Amino acid sequence: MLSSAEKKQGMQYALQEAAKAAECGEVPIGAAIVDPEGTVIGRGHNRREQDQDATQHAEILAIRAANQTLKSWRLEDCSLFVTLEPCCMCAGAIINARIKTVYYGTPDPKAGAAGSVVNLFQLQALNHHPSLVPGLYREQASQLLKTFFQTLRRQQKAIKRGK
Repeated sequence: MLSSAEKKQGMQYALQEAAKAAECGEVPIGAAIVDPEGTVIGRGHNRREQDQDATQHAEILAIRAANQTLKSWRLEDCSLFVTLEPCCMCAGAIINARIKTVYYGTPDPKAGAAGSVVNLFQLQALNHHPSLVPGLYREQASQLLKTFFQTLRRQQKAIKRGK
């Protein structure tokens, strides 16, 4: 079981990854996977625009990195920290990786698959059901997204005015 300090640290790593995404012009979503001892074994941030690949979500990249670190696809006793509620694709990957607990910052009312739109983690027909802890560092995660989209809208308006 992770201590409250380890939980804070896990989400801080996810927020750092989200900031990296924003610096690259990506939607600022970051993720970190922590083993039972509190060691970060995988990190990722959105890279969809950079790589022009719809699967390059923060959670997927963090899972891949953790799989490589452990040399196993099973992340059974690990925790995932992510700044935004996972989408269906990421929730499916989390289930398949057997991640024990998912902590997320802010809900995603348009695509959230951990309770906002659907909750894949509670589907009884599936073989794995991660624990879910929403709202960890919600304000910070939400503010990163708000700031990013406000800046993007201003840039788009400036481009339109310049035409």
